[in-house]
Amino acid sequence: MPTHRIRARLAHASAQTPVTRITTTEGVADFLEDAAHYPGGHAPAVVFPRDEAQLVSVLQEAAAVLPIGAQSSLTGGATPRGEVVLSLSKLTVIAEPTPTHITVQPGVTLTRLRNTLTAAGKAYPPVPTFEGATIGGIVSTNAAGATTFKYGTTRDWVRGLSVMLACGELLDLERGQVRAADGRFAVETSTGTIIVPVPTYRMPDVPKHSAGYHAAPEMDLIDLFVGSEGTLGIVTSVTLDILPHRPEISLILVALDDEARAVRVATRLRDASVETRRARTRTGLDIVAVEYMDRRCLELLRHEGADRRTRVTIAETAGVVLLAQVELPPGTTAAQVHQEVGRAAAADAPDTPMVRLCRLLDAEGLLETTELAAPGDRTRAAELLAFREAVPDAVNRRVGLAKRTVDDTIEKTAADMIVPYARFADSLSLFRDAFESRGLDYAIWGHISDANLHPNLLPRTADEVRLGQDAILGCGREIIRWGGCPLAEHGVGRNPTKQALLRQLYGDAGIEQMRAVKHALDPLGKLSPGVLFPVTPDTGREEP
Repeated sequence: MPTHRIRARLAHASAQTPVTRITTTEGVADFLEDAAHYPGGHAPAVVFPRDEAQLVSVLQEAAAVLPIGAQSSLTGGATPRGEVVLSLSKLTVIAEPTPTHITVQPGVTLTRLRNTLTAAGKAYPPVPTFEGATIGGIVSTNAAGATTFKYGTTRDWVRGLSVMLACGELLDLERGQVRAADGRFAVETSTGTIIVPVPTYRMPDVPKHSAGYHAAPEMDLIDLFVGSEGTLGIVTSVTLDILPHRPEISLILVALDDEARAVRVATRLRDASVETRRARTRTGLDIVAVEYMDRRCLELLRHEGADRRTRVTIAETAGVVLLAQVELPPGTTAAQVHQEVGRAAAADAPDTPMVRLCRLLDAEGLLETTELAAPGDRTRAAELLAFREAVPDAVNRRVGLAKRTVDDTIEKTAADMIVPYARFADSLSLFRDAFESRGLDYAIWGHISDANLHPNLLPRTADEVRLGQDAILGCGREIIRWGGCPLAEHGVGRNPTKQALLRQLYGDAGIEQMRAVKHALDPLGKLSPGVLFPVTPDTGREEP
């Protein structure tokens, strides 16, 4: 039977070897900035614990720590502001997968997880776009990506966690065993019982949230730590559900002339896929994800030569590109796919997912501007995915260059917002109007299948960064009014704009409820101070 109480345990003992530590200016410099180019990074040291006992020793010695993984944060959440940087990169044990799950330490990268599961004929599908991210990082932010449309977010796949609390004791959590009762959890430690309140705010009814602490009646304690961005505990082990087989995937790249048409096509793909899953038919079209890149994205890729590197040719007249992942029945081969594509126009063509896809695209007049990477064509699939990934890479390089050559206060300025799908076209118009009315250069890409977009500023001056932040806050208010979430995938981190969006979403009362959770589990503010909640500049402590 579930209970709201859990007893913490002491860390497992280890060999009494010192923790690897870097304190030199040159060595620490490599850890002072994450992918957000958030300014002002500084730290007295970087430490690399290899086990629980070493992790406890770090917590006992340091006044404040910032746990990090790949430092791929897009919110400044992995940029230190005076804390000891606690790198989890040496915690990389990965267990043999069972038929249904796998247990790994937080420093394991998604690439290594994929390779391990591929060798076993299994898969973990809900991965974010960046495969260099670590398991600890994706749990910390409840990371999501393109395949949320079918497979959900990280939270949906976490079966178990081991978490070290700020006091140095650990919780071993298995989903379903510890659930809130009467709006609280009770955590028993060696020094007493911690009562952890459950926030009462209502979360938006959309598939992605990376917006502070999860809240729901009778919620699982695991869900309080998933998405908490390292502010409530340090993840030391994660058990993930996995698929017992590897899905057969084809990629299709579709070039279109305008946004309205792209939205219509994406909607038809989504609707067909929803019906397939409802009917549980093997012949239906099953789209796992649809990615969106606008005209400015394509201009950036051409300017940087990404089209040549990936051998992806898009007509100059194209205004939008869609990249869709099509899941096919197990055992489908490339030869079968090509044969079905060749026969799709025939009246006696077999009723298969690929035939249905070709007929849908033909009805839209898009077959001539569509490229297919069949199952097993890993080289071409990798090139198509690299084409998409080159978009945020290009934007991040431009932000970094402007920061170095124009003004060192320039930082990544982007939104990460999701709306109910019916408002997707409205959200596109909202973002464009917000940026263009301020004379700003920008690019928009994202996961159209989830109605989750990433409008990004291409800053030329520090003043434009401030205008971009104002645009994002204005969009956030409207997105919330539509029932969406202004913080879908990337988290909140230290970014003042995203912290303001969090307050817009839940109000002052909601923020105070989050602070009550934080104070219960980390009363000294030792874990990731300044992440989620602002700090007072002169003290470095979180504002009351």
